[in-house]
Amino acid sequence: MLDWFKIHVQYILPKHLVSRMVGWLAAAEAGVVTQFFIRTFIKAFKVDMSEAKYSDPTHYNTFNAFFTRQLKDDSRPIEDNEKQLCHSVDGRVSQFGKIIGDAIFQAKGHNYSLTTLLGGKPELASIFKGGDFATIYLSPKDYHRIHMPIDGKLTDMLHIPGELFSVNPLTAANVPDLFARNERVVTIFDTPVGKVAIVLVGATIVASIETVWAGNIAPLAGKTVQHWQYEDQDIQLNKGDEMGRFKLGSTIVVCFEPNAVEFTDLQAGMVTRLGEPFATAKDAEETLSDSE
Repeated sequence: MLDWFKIHVQYILPKHLVSRMVGWLAAAEAGVVTQFFIRTFIKAFKVDMSEAKYSDPTHYNTFNAFFTRQLKDDSRPIEDNEKQLCHSVDGRVSQFGKIIGDAIFQAKGHNYSLTTLLGGKPELASIFKGGDFATIYLSPKDYHRIHMPIDGKLTDMLHIPGELFSVNPLTAANVPDLFARNERVVTIFDTPVGKVAIVLVGATIVASIETVWAGNIAPLAGKTVQHWQYEDQDIQLNKGDEMGRFKLGSTIVVCFEPNAVEFTDLQAGMVTRLGEPFATAKDAEETLSDSE
């Protein structure tokens, strides 16, 4: 009964209004009030501040500054094997596997549309049909900056307006099309393994989604998809470089072309850590063999 209530209250909750109000409070320099919320959050979610570059909560003037805190320089070594992709985030694997036609597996009984996820752009979706995907959930206690799993040159970014349902496992198991209906930012990169899509999915009380090249992207006014193309700009990021961040928790979906990578011992529910092995690039011979 409690789970039913948690799911169905989200359909009637004014999620955007609540999220914007929380965003305003999270950005406020409110002195002792800010410190109270930071310390309460650390205690409630058992946040490991020993990994933070600044471990003293009083260093942070706003809740947003605390939530998007940097880690110590040596706390997340980046996998240096050229054929090995690294995890982009600290989080937990929600699902992973093959993209079957236009369908991505969300949870038992639920698939959602790849084309819808990518802003209703069939020309983008066609690149990834038959490829592989991985969905990683970032819980409130996690580090909330997103990094590159592989060297890449930015070609496209889209902002897709939408709902702001929670993206926790309970909601993922019960709200159809969750990741393709929530507000999100889609980024597309040219990489040594082909095109890679990294989709940053918004959620309830996510105050904003940012990228390192464009700053704050979500929320944006309006109800239409916005598409930026960067083919003529040299925006290059190396494996392990920061590419974006969430202000409050959410999920990323990473999509690969067919026969591009093989995941490294992924399991649903497993904990991920930035920099650790994520997938192995298939070599040219293997890719050719798979396609025959």
